[in-house]
Amino acid sequence: MDPVIVVGAGPVGLTLSLALAAQGVPSVVLDEGSGAEEARPARTVVLREDTADLVGRLGCRELDRVGLRWAGWRSMRRKQLVRNVPLSGGPRDEEAPPLRAPLHLPQHELSAALRAAADKEPLVRLVPMSRIDTLEQDRDGITAHTREPGSTWWRGSYLVGCDGARSTVRKLLDIRFPGRTAVERHAVAALRADLPWADEAVLHRQPPWRSGGAEVSARPLPGGVWRLDWLLPPGGELVTPEALISRVRDTLAGWCGDTPPYELLDTGVHTLHHRLARRWRRQRAFLAGDAAHLLGALGTQGLDEGVRDAENLAWKLAHAWHHGPAEPLLDSYQAERRAAVAARLRAADQSLPILRGGGGLRTLVPGAARGHDTLVADGHLGRGALGAPPSYSHSPLSPPHSEAHTVVGTPPGAPVTDVTVTAPDGTTTRLRERLGQGHPLVILVAPGTGVWDRRHWQTAGVMPRLTDAVAALPGTAELLVTESYPGASAHTVLLVRPDGHLVAAFGGVRPRELFTAAQAALGGAPRDEREAESDSVEPGEMNGGEREAPRVQRPRTRIHADGTAGRP
Repeated sequence: MDPVIVVGAGPVGLTLSLALAAQGVPSVVLDEGSGAEEARPARTVVLREDTADLVGRLGCRELDRVGLRWAGWRSMRRKQLVRNVPLSGGPRDEEAPPLRAPLHLPQHELSAALRAAADKEPLVRLVPMSRIDTLEQDRDGITAHTREPGSTWWRGSYLVGCDGARSTVRKLLDIRFPGRTAVERHAVAALRADLPWADEAVLHRQPPWRSGGAEVSARPLPGGVWRLDWLLPPGGELVTPEALISRVRDTLAGWCGDTPPYELLDTGVHTLHHRLARRWRRQRAFLAGDAAHLLGALGTQGLDEGVRDAENLAWKLAHAWHHGPAEPLLDSYQAERRAAVAARLRAADQSLPILRGGGGLRTLVPGAARGHDTLVADGHLGRGALGAPPSYSHSPLSPPHSEAHTVVGTPPGAPVTDVTVTAPDGTTTRLRERLGQGHPLVILVAPGTGVWDRRHWQTAGVMPRLTDAVAALPGTAELLVTESYPGASAHTVLLVRPDGHLVAAFGGVRPRELFTAAQAALGGAPRDEREAESDSVEPGEMNGGEREAPRVQRPRTRIHADGTAGRP
């Protein structure tokens, strides 16, 4: 079968191609540029726990060397410390559950690590200097044309546009991209200096010095480097080099007493837009990352959401690639991810008037200021409506209501807790390390398995019956065992999607309910070999439901970059 065409070799496109390769799907990555990315210390990204783990699994295990996990989070208002949240060890914030520190690193370092992993992956082909200008679709695949200097036709099974905010793929598909322009503007500087808070991120609202503005933040990077962001007032204020230097000196003096020695490494002005594509799928073509959405105000992370797009789409494309088209499964990508990003944008749009609207009666409400600081921190720390990982509770892949049991602390559709699990071969690892391999996971909660000889527990209690139930599931599933899971009693069974979201949990071994839930999570039962033999087989379909796209003549209609359509 033809590879998946990925348009765009930024972090989202590279993550998608590596996630596909991990599930046995080849891809061709069309890179508009030469493959080299300019080093910009002031252009950084923040990866939450789930997305940092994902890129780590895909071959980027050394990101902690080029990035930094914050030791804590400080919220300040005027001259007072409002909140201090330890993030890596030590006492936890009493008002919030324990938080694992996000990973903060320069974007060019993330891109370089992903590109190095892609260079080592035989199922990923990187093609530089390849700008797409034409798309053709038919019932068996999709064809893309790239212009000079590498003018070539590329044939693929599917195509994913990860080509950024000005996406050519989105324009060729004639998909609208409505939203709001210049929601926030920030002056940004990367500098090396000694600040009073070693490895702690700081958000200072209404700082008491002249050029502080409404808000300034400082986020640490390795090597004593800090990224500083100043929220600019609406109206397009011109930020001259002199004005930016003045902000730097005033801010450092305000925090340190006097302006300490510093080395200015990089500067810029970052304008944040909020936009959401009307559709994320048109037949065999999909959008992901900035091509599908733009966000970033109040600490929300657009790249984080783009990486989640890639993880969500990869296992669904892999299933379709290996087992044949599964339209409900592919449709669920837009239903889940677009709804999740829309909810994030809605939360930011509702919070912005409260946080940026100035005074009014709400400033007289006791505790209002502290509540505002908490709201702003949520987006940066990855919790609440502005930052928490998404839950697909209303997914079209959810099992029937009667099968959607809730017997654990994780609701159906939410990401599972990263517990320690044991495979039948005795291998022990973290649950997240078993994700992204193209099949669901079935996890049995069995206290004591860590100390028992696995030869005994594999044949004892409910294990034989559960083993038979897993073998009968549609498609392949992996059976794992854990000593405990939050909120679960002994013999609880969890069904987990390849991207780590809970499908259902059952109080005991229930083969029928487990089968129904697994069937729903795959968008319907995949064909097995017996069904393929008895059903009518389309040309190019092989035993086991795997499709081999037949070679066909050029489709009858082409869509060109200028929006015109014509016959070949």
